[in-house]
Amino acid sequence: MEKADFGIVGMGVMGQNLALNIADKGYSVAVYNRTDAKTVDFIKGPAKDKRIIGTYSYHSLSEMLKEPRKIMLMVKAGPAVDAVIEDFKPHLESGDILIDGGNSYFKDTDRRNQALAEEGLLYLGTGVSGGEDGARLGPSMMPGGDREAWDAVKSILTAAAGKAQDGEACVAYLGTGGAGHYVKMVHNGIEYAIMQLIAEVYDLLQRGLGLSDPALGQLFSEWNEGELSSYLIEITAEILQKVDPDTNQPILSVILDEAQQKGTGKWTSQDALELGAPTHTINAAVSSRIISSMKAAREGASQVLKGPVALFKGDPQQLIDAAKEALYAGVITAYAQGFGLMALASEEYDYQLDMRLIAKIWRAGCIIRAELLNDIMRAYKKKADLENLLLDEDFRKVVLPRQGAMRYVISTAVHLGIPVYALSSALGYFDAFRTARLPANLTQAQRDYFGAHTYRRVDKEGSFHTVWQASENG
Repeated sequence: MEKADFGIVGMGVMGQNLALNIADKGYSVAVYNRTDAKTVDFIKGPAKDKRIIGTYSYHSLSEMLKEPRKIMLMVKAGPAVDAVIEDFKPHLESGDILIDGGNSYFKDTDRRNQALAEEGLLYLGTGVSGGEDGARLGPSMMPGGDREAWDAVKSILTAAAGKAQDGEACVAYLGTGGAGHYVKMVHNGIEYAIMQLIAEVYDLLQRGLGLSDPALGQLFSEWNEGELSSYLIEITAEILQKVDPDTNQPILSVILDEAQQKGTGKWTSQDALELGAPTHTINAAVSSRIISSMKAAREGASQVLKGPVALFKGDPQQLIDAAKEALYAGVITAYAQGFGLMALASEEYDYQLDMRLIAKIWRAGCIIRAELLNDIMRAYKKKADLENLLLDEDFRKVVLPRQGAMRYVISTAVHLGIPVYALSSALGYFDAFRTARLPANLTQAQRDYFGAHTYRRVDKEGSFHTVWQASENG
């Protein structure tokens, strides 16, 4: 039997769809799943009559692959990846390539890359975005690790990747070690932020103006035709117009308001804190998901912690128009924070990330694909070491006129008692970044007062300590 070009371990929906995708592009694929029945069902069902071969052990999968073997692991991130690697290693040879397509923590990818290199195996940590449809039709893929491994699998992954409007494949080698998974992590952090910004605007217009879900769905559909055009706005419009078949009510009316998370957004915030990167809006989105999980506590608090009546009495169209402008400005700040974090990480971890290239491969296939990414590409083409997207002339022209809308929407929400934590954080980030002198001088004085931590002066070089109390002199 002819040997396969590519192997996939893990026949969940993502693994199955990626196998079908690659097979459709003219490559033969050998697949394996820990549970044989799932492989059998796949081979007899969706993979029937395609160039996909079912295998039922690591040995048989290894035997069915051309050398050097190219195997993608589509298994749950964490210990499961290490377990698969250990079980598979006896059946691999020097020069074989393992590709981790899960949402692995980037430091785990760094560790695995180094350990496998010592055994002669090549490793790629590859972020895959786009969900089930993306895996089937063309995801955005973010590989990092061994350059030699990328060169060997480039043609296959390029064929399978999503294609932007200009025909460019949304996959590219991003850097050594865990670079690919780092970029995917930040992608998800930005995703958290944008989703929360959209949710807050939805909440304000629904509760504040009393707009129905179908009406809001139509509004988001219209917004998707302009500068806000993106996958997340598109699906929001569809969700808002979806009817629950059991109750014949809008689907959102029966969905519990507890947002879950798999950890990538939290990792983004955690690493941003480690590196000293300001990611206000991403952090707000993570915190918003956490407080949403406190459903019982919130229901109890709602009975005793009373606030204003959420009923807007102004011009409804003015609030709708301002919400659109504020949302767009908020989305830009979320991207600015994510790209700023990646720039710092690139230096800290020596990933040598290319921001323009990252924007380029996010234009199709992934969850945060948006028209805006073309503008981000242009900004980094003009200045590769751009410190912050808000400093780009074109983005300044977009954000500055919209700050009034942000202030109006946020103040309105505060007056109505409707939480807009992410949107407020976006404006706070903008205001802090544009402020030449922040009140951190007071913070430093306080630190020096109680801990003798010293401070720097504006008029002299060096570190200084003030004798704040007479008792310090004895």
